[in-house]
Parts: sequence; structure tokens; C-alpha cells
Amino acid sequence: MLFRVLLAIRNAGLRQQISKSLPDALFETVSTSKLFWEHFAHVNVDCIVIDRALLPSPEIQSITHLLQLPDIPAVIVLSDKEDPEGRAHLLAAGCEAMLNSKLPPQTLCETLAMILDRIRMKKVENFTQRRATAQSRLSDFVSNSPAMQAFMHVVYRVAGSDAPLLIQGETGVGKERLARAIHVESPRSNRPFIAVNCGALPESLLESELFGHKEGAFTGATRSRRGCFELAHRGTIFLDEITEMPVHLQVKLLRVLQEYEIQPVGAEKSIKIDVRLMASTNRNLDEEIKHGRFRKDLYYRLSVVSLTVPPLRERREDIPALVHSHIAFLRPRIGGGRAIDPEAMAALIRYSWPGNVRELINVIERAMLLCNTEMITLADLPESISGTMSPTPRPSHSMLDVLAPMTEDSEFLRKHPWRTVRRTFLDRLEREYLRQLLESTNGHIGRTAKLADMRSRSLFDKMKKHGLRKEDFKG
Repeated sequence: MLFRVLLAIRNAGLRQQISKSLPDALFETVSTSKLFWEHFAHVNVDCIVIDRALLPSPEIQSITHLLQLPDIPAVIVLSDKEDPEGRAHLLAAGCEAMLNSKLPPQTLCETLAMILDRIRMKKVENFTQRRATAQSRLSDFVSNSPAMQAFMHVVYRVAGSDAPLLIQGETGVGKERLARAIHVESPRSNRPFIAVNCGALPESLLESELFGHKEGAFTGATRSRRGCFELAHRGTIFLDEITEMPVHLQVKLLRVLQEYEIQPVGAEKSIKIDVRLMASTNRNLDEEIKHGRFRKDLYYRLSVVSLTVPPLRERREDIPALVHSHIAFLRPRIGGGRAIDPEAMAALIRYSWPGNVRELINVIERAMLLCNTEMITLADLPESISGTMSPTPRPSHSMLDVLAPMTEDSEFLRKHPWRTVRRTFLDRLEREYLRQLLESTNGHIGRTAKLADMRSRSLFDKMKKHGLRKEDFKG
């Protein structure tokens, strides 16, 4: 995350000295009270360093107003005289520090640099924790399959590199999970990991999402906004389904890889960044290049290291371990079966798994929801997998049928606090609600989002959370 500082200081020499004291930051400067109060509400900053004379009275109210900005910037006040009582009031109002501007310039800059560095580290830590999910590790990818073992041998060798990484593979093989695991094992592990689904954003918004924009860059841009590349500074950015990116944005991405700088929409100057780029696709890139949908020069720049995740049908030896691990993972959340019948396991191993690991997880969760005993059997699996008809056709389950196993599981209800039960209940209800809507629209995202009264991007995020794919509802 690139650290931004707004300097509202009248002394031009001091502004210049402070800017040089913290090279790993982006500074904006103003010199008058009028310019400051016109400027600050339209920019994104992490810290404001301001002369006390530029704070309108009452000072406490001014500090409170600054701390209500969307980014909640830290505020450092420079005063030209000692005022212990005033310092106490400002600190109580939320001010980070008050420094005497009459200190020797070198001492003042060193003190300020130390405070700014502490604020920067705290901001990065808070941002990373806010975006953190259950961390994947490369050790999670244990495999009995020769194909997967050979693949992971290469992954371990490139994990510590800073080179761009292209992850290819069919839908559902776990490309983003692998990217997160590589990030966790890399030297950038304590920095942000920012994932962007290039196919889930409209073309008109993707450029702003990636590179940010300045106030007034387009209609509705009432405030400057940071892009994902800036947020990923010193960390990793993962561009999922990169072949969905328009060709004109591929040109800008190529420049990022070559020059390590970005230019926000509407900005006149470029910003230097330090990120590791990972990208993924489930398409044949040779075909995409041949038909002019993907730039050959970008492909060569991205594929310094290229990894192709083996599909599940090529590593059937891993299916039993995956099944047992997901049963153990899902059991505390949804109840249901604890074990799986050998015949059912054999059917899972025989199946070709066009949706790969994601489809396997969905099948296991469905089986656990529907089974009435401690053992998952053939009857609990979809007919396309079991290859047999159920003795009596199972009616289409309602939402109450889906929620019943959890409400009837007294052990689950006794052992978990209300917050966990409520979250599990709502997650299951949300998944079934979206599944039925997608089924009614044959997987059409626009119509489904309209029925649910939500944005397409929000729908994509929820589908990804619940392992739902629009392809599974086609036809």
C-alpha cells in the first residue's frame, strides 16, 4: 500500500526537507488555509501534517472534522510555540502528535520521519488484516499424484521469486488459492494481497479499479480514488481471468510491468509502485493471441514463470484425501455425515469432474446437507456421479429442507455461540437463495442480479464465496 501524506505547511524549505526524509511515500503540498480546506476533502491521504496556524478555530472541531474523512488520516500538528495544555487537548481529540516547528530542521525531520514510518506500518498492518481471509499455504497442497507432486516441485522453486507469474488451468482447479499460498510463502507475505476479477467488472470501471482516478476524471468522480495497484504496493496483485481484460488496458498493464509505474485516470503524473503481478486464465492463450484478443508482448512479459494446474481427473489419487479433508472442514459448520461409504467414494473417483475441486466441494457439501445418517452414501450424490437412480425420486428441496439439518443438529447448536449459528444459518440461506435464482435464469448474471436487486459485481462476489458458477446453470 503506497503511503500518502498531505503537507499543509507554509515554509517551502521545510516542506521540501520533509518530503526527502521519507522516500517511500507520496507527498501532496498546500501552503494556505484556504487551499488546504478546498483540497483535503477530494484526495485520499493516510496522514496530514499541518501548521497549527492553518487550523480554524475551534481547533478541536477542526481535528474531529479531519478524522471523519473516509480514510481516517492520522493528523500531526506543527506549532511554533510550546503549549502543553493545547497539546493535551489536541491529543485527546485524536491528533497523532504535536511537534515544535522551531526545532532544528534536521531534528524535526528525523522525528517526523519516525512518526510517519510508524503510522505507515500501522496503516499497512490494519489494511492487510482487514482484507485477510483464511490463509492458504503450499503445505496444504499435499498430493499422492505424480502429476501434482511434479507441479508442486516447480511451485516451491518459484514461490520466493519476484518475477511475474501466470497460472493457467481449467475452471475450479484453485488458481486463486494457489496464488494466495505462493504470496504467503514469499518475502512479501506481510504485505497486501489484492485480487481483482477482470471478468466481474464492466470495462468502463476496470481501468479505474486497477489504476485509480483523480477527482473529475469522469462523470461521478467526485473524489480521488486509489487503484488496486497502489493498494498492493510492496505486496502482490492477482488478476483473475486476465484474458477478459480489454486490449487497450493490456497496453497500460504492459507499461506497468516494464516501467513499474501507473498513471491514474485523469492524472498528469505517473506513480512509481513496487508490486509482484500474478495472473490467471482458464482459456487457451495461443488461441486468444491468434484471434487478436490478447497481446503477444504482454503474454511474453507475464509468462516469465508459467504454471498449469493439473485438472482433478488427472490426479484421481488425491480425491479420497480431498473428500475427507472437506468433510472435516464442513462438519462444524453444517453438520451432516461424518464419513463416506466405499461405494460412494468409488463413484467420486470414477467421475470426470469437469468443474474440478470447486465442483467436488459443492458435491460434498450437498451430500452432507441431504444425508440423514452419519454415512454419506450413493443415494446422497447427484445421479450424474452415482450412475444410479434413487429408489424414490427426491423432490426439489425447499429452503426449509436445506436449513433443517442444522436446526435439527442439537450438538451443533449447543457447542457454538449464537454469532456462529446465525452466520452459518444466513450463509446457507444466502447460498440456496442464489442457487434457486440462478437456476431460474439459466445462469444469466444480469437477470439474476436484477431479481436479487443487487449489482452484478456483488452477485459475482457472493457466487464466488459460495462456490456457485454460472456455467453450472446453463441449459
